[in-house]
Amino acid sequence: MNNSSLTQKICSFLNQHSIQYTVKEHLPATTSEDSARARGENIKIGAKALLLKGKDEFVLAILPAHLQLDTKKTKSILNTKNLRFATPEELLTQTSCTKGAVPPFGFLLNIPMIVDQRLFQEEWMAFNAGSLTTSIKMQTRDYKNSVQPRIEDIAADA
Repeated sequence: MNNSSLTQKICSFLNQHSIQYTVKEHLPATTSEDSARARGENIKIGAKALLLKGKDEFVLAILPAHLQLDTKKTKSILNTKNLRFATPEELLTQTSCTKGAVPPFGFLLNIPMIVDQRLFQEEWMAFNAGSLTTSIKMQTRDYKNSVQPRIEDIAADA
């Protein structure tokens, strides 16, 4: 699926904040591993966005692509007993994206975000930008300063 309007929204946001970034078109990539290969980048700079469903609302969890979500820690941080991954239908309805295409910009989708602290251990981050064939690469400090996300410890220890 190509979601060029979401990609344009991200680029507009980055331009408005005078953030340097690169856009790369590549073969479709649905997994973090495939995306890293398609970009020619180390998977550790990948940022994956996982749509989660709590009791009453959705939340977008952003973490380094080589790590997995620690649902126990995330439930505790979000103060909920109920937490699951969104279904493909919910993902499409909430984000207009298919699995693997969701960017780490929940506020552009009106979805609250929580970002794992380990994302900022790398200088750069790369992510699919609303499309399985379009990626953006930018510095993590620019992401942190412009998005001002809620930063927590939500990834499982590697």
